[in-house]
Amino acid sequence: MSADWGPVIVAVVLFILLSPGLLIQIPGKMRVAEFGNMVTSGISILVHAVLYFCILTILTIAIGIHIHVN
Repeated sequence: MSADWGPVIVAVVLFILLSPGLLIQIPGKMRVAEFGNMVTSGISILVHAVLYFCILTILTIAIGIHIHVN
C-alpha cells in the first residue's frame, strides 16, 4: 500500500510561501503589494487564504500532482 504524498508536499510548500508578510503581503498597508515586510493584517490573511485554497485546488485536482512512495 503506497501513500500519495503529492498533495501533502504541495500544501506545505504553499503554506510556507503564502504566509502573509513572509515573501509578499497583498494588500499591503501603503501599496497593493509589499515585499518582505513581516507584518500582516486581517484582510491580508483572508486574501492569502483564498489564494492558498485556489492554487492548492488547481495543483492537486486539476493538474493532479502525485508522489507515490513505496
